Amino acid sequence: MKVLGIYGSPRKGGNTDQLLDKVLEGAQSAGAEVRRVYVRDLNLCGCIECGGCDKTGQCVVKDDMQQVYPLLDWAQVIFLASPIFFYGVTAQAKALIDRSQAHWSRRLLEKTQEERALRSRGRGYLITVGATRGKNLFEGPILTAKYFYDALDMSYEGGIFFRSLEKKNAVEENPETLQEAFTLGLKAATP
Repeated sequence: MKVLGIYGSPRKGGNTDQLLDKVLEGAQSAGAEVRRVYVRDLNLCGCIECGGCDKTGQCVVKDDMQQVYPLLDWAQVIFLASPIFFYGVTAQAKALIDRSQAHWSRRLLEKTQEERALRSRGRGYLITVGATRGKNLFEGPILTAKYFYDALDMSYEGGIFFRSLEKKNAVEENPETLQEAFTLGLKAATP
């Protein structure tokens, strides 16, 4: 199993990083080959809506996203991790997601409507942490993740969502969250 972890937090070593580390540890324990993308270390812009990918399925903007596209194609399972910023994913994660428009364009060029409905290339999961207890805290990120994975021709399989975790190492005070993360990775990578 080929597993990709996308670290969407601008804060190194924070709660979402620690949770994704545990998820990937679980996947590796199931025998998965794991790769990582730290969005905070990339130099990339958002989609500029130039239409350059419409005819080829390839993004024409030359930045660090060109290193990410092959990993998105390689992965059978993708975990996207992001803290909640104003009821959404971080700007860094959203830029990467928006740049997946090229994958959506490629799907439109290469697959029929019936083939696109199958989402046959793999599975995607979301890992997110929010400081507040808001009723709708995860609705925006879930919708964003669903459409991100749809663009990648993957099914959205849910994930893990934690409220009221704000300080940098809050997950360390809640070992059950780390165990839940490990278990998610293990299950997702088990054939």
